[in-house]
Amino acid sequence: MMTQENFESGGAGIDIQKRPAKADKTNINREIKAKEVRMIDQEGKQIGVIPLYKALAAAGEAGMDLVEISPNANPPVCKIMDYGKYKYEQTKKKQEAKKKQSTFQVKEIKLRPKTADNDLLTKVDHIRRFIAKKDKVKVTVMFRGREITLAQAGKELLDKIAVETDPIAVVEQKPKFEGRTMVMILSPK
Repeated sequence: MMTQENFESGGAGIDIQKRPAKADKTNINREIKAKEVRMIDQEGKQIGVIPLYKALAAAGEAGMDLVEISPNANPPVCKIMDYGKYKYEQTKKKQEAKKKQSTFQVKEIKLRPKTADNDLLTKVDHIRRFIAKKDKVKVTVMFRGREITLAQAGKELLDKIAVETDPIAVVEQKPKFEGRTMVMILSPK
């Protein structure tokens, strides 16, 4: 049975403090556990398999770090380099890749089969604004109760929107029924 004292101290002899996991699993300098390593110098030339202490001494003489590049190799491959500069270049590469990656959202516009023309023009303006921001637009016509008999009017509504947005958008998914709704997806040209 746990007492209040045991509970406050973390349980009956259980250490609940855990160290945070390192996001970067790269071992450098004294974190390398192997006895021997295959060493590569700062110019990229292979030195060969040498004891860890000699590799650390060579890195110290060069004023750089010994970085474990391939920890699963036998023996592990280590390179002499400036670890701070290496990490900086890695983050820059990730940022550049992220910039080149295009992201978009799917915005949704909801209509009813009896939506008036002036309201429809307002919705089309919203669609144009979303398309200008390079977002996709899901146009949904909702049918309630007996309105399901107005399926043809809903299709005509979606066709009208497709014609209005034709200069800037392309119909990615033609109008189709999904339950009691008719859906069309527009994407930027």
